[in-house]
Amino acid sequence: MSKQDLSSQMLKGILQGCLLILISDEPMYGYSISQALTEFGFQDVPKGTIYPLLINMGKKGLIVGKMQPSKEGPKRKYYYITADGLQEKAQFINQWSTLSSNVNSLIHKRSDNDESR
Repeated sequence: MSKQDLSSQMLKGILQGCLLILISDEPMYGYSISQALTEFGFQDVPKGTIYPLLINMGKKGLIVGKMQPSKEGPKRKYYYITADGLQEKAQFINQWSTLSSNVNSLIHKRSDNDESR
């Protein structure tokens, strides 16, 4: 399985939560979101994945987009998190914490069992 295939399968339900976390820190525009994801090791996320996800999140009322002037050129659409988005973010963090703890526990248990054989 290629790195790209693995990324898209593993990130399918996680990327929205990651975007909510980023946008809750400060309003961001699409390219800055892509750059921030890269800084956190998500460089394999295709750029064409981010914008449809932002549109979907806007339809769900999790974020709102506002056009604003840019010092570097034309106006940019900045995304802001809504109250519903903050609630969704908190739910994601809680669910991720539980899931990652369970998976790590399973991995460590299996590793311990493999070493004892």
